[in-house]
Amino acid sequence: MASVSLQVIVLAAGASTRFGSPKQLARVQHMPMLLMMISRAQALAGRAVSVVLGANAAEIAPSLARTDVPVVINRGWSEGLASSIRAGIEHLPGHCEGALILLADQCAVTSADLQRLAHVWNQDPLAIVAAQYGGGWGVPAIFPRQAFPALLALRGDQGARALLQRPVGRRVGIPLPNAAIDVDTVQDLAALESAVPRAV
Repeated sequence: MASVSLQVIVLAAGASTRFGSPKQLARVQHMPMLLMMISRAQALAGRAVSVVLGANAAEIAPSLARTDVPVVINRGWSEGLASSIRAGIEHLPGHCEGALILLADQCAVTSADLQRLAHVWNQDPLAIVAAQYGGGWGVPAIFPRQAFPALLALRGDQGARALLQRPVGRRVGIPLPNAAIDVDTVQDLAALESAVPRAV
């Protein structure tokens, strides 16, 4: 399990324009994509998981009714990913010492991947611990409290990657090739289902 001071924020506010329908509800391994990613986050952090919704929130939220996961509504979702990061950070509890940011469509990222990030962060809780893939840095990534002001200063569709390129304090990378796979289209989902027999 993760440290009790670590919270997971699952970002799921996008409009799924390229997918053609709310991809958060698309079924992956026989369950909605978003619920699958919440389950993997909960395997790490238990009740210390929240979800940011935006576009299609009214359609998606009922699927979360049985999870007891706090839902943050980002009404400014059209600005881009940075607005969802800000919404998630603003709703963290006061005792939180670190936030793991995870995208709902990173369906190949497993609970074991998240455990690897948390294990390294627990050993160095003042560092940013981020996935490395495709020759760069990205999410999922854990940001210590000291980095929260920089996350709150993000704007537009740059997301956390911009901050990872100009880190605040120490930065530790964990090779995480699964993080390179996300689902933007129906074709992406079909390819994922055929390539990943079962990720937990």
